[in-house]
Amino acid sequence: MIGIFLIFILGIGIVLYTPKEEDTKIPSVLSNQLDKLWKIAQDAIKDQKVLRAEKALLTILRFDEKNAAAYNRLGILYAKQKQFKEAIECFEIAQSLDGNASSLHNVGLIYLETGNYEKAALAFEQALELENDLPTRYIAYAKSQESLGNRRKALEALEAAYSLEKSPQILRQMAGIYAAAGEEEKVEEIRRKLEKLVAQKISAAPQIQKRPRKLVM
Repeated sequence: MIGIFLIFILGIGIVLYTPKEEDTKIPSVLSNQLDKLWKIAQDAIKDQKVLRAEKALLTILRFDEKNAAAYNRLGILYAKQKQFKEAIECFEIAQSLDGNASSLHNVGLIYLETGNYEKAALAFEQALELENDLPTRYIAYAKSQESLGNRRKALEALEAAYSLEKSPQILRQMAGIYAAAGEEEKVEEIRRKLEKLVAQKISAAPQIQKRPRKLVM
């Protein structure tokens, strides 16, 4: 399963944690140094310099051991390197420090990738209790429930996701579940809904007017 879905979660599913104001309350003597370290870490991650980014984040945590944002970013770094055990530890520490839904969601994504579907489902449920207005949370939860064989819960989660975002991808995922269960009528129903949605999106898209080409003399 580590493949397409791993690319998906690392591309858009892993939720970046934004530090709150209280997370950055540190002695002023260290403020400039930590700002520099954050800049080094961000640039290194962007340039895919893993060791440099890890060193900068660990240095931040040496000075500010309760920095949930640094733990969350370090967890993302480890997840990209498929160091899942270390990633889970970082996300769990971040969540214990801040109680942030994003950290729980990230833990769930790692459990999902490593095949621990029960723990993944539990993590997503806890994340949804804290923050239930993001379709990506329901989509991930649906994936964990589908993997556990809980088709109804998976479909309910996808319905909730679709109510938040009318996405063709969500409908295709629903159709896939119905198809696997052999419910062809439901598949056809979803197919009609998908065609209608795609047509609506096309009609709503701004029309590009073609300018007449000038003749080349």
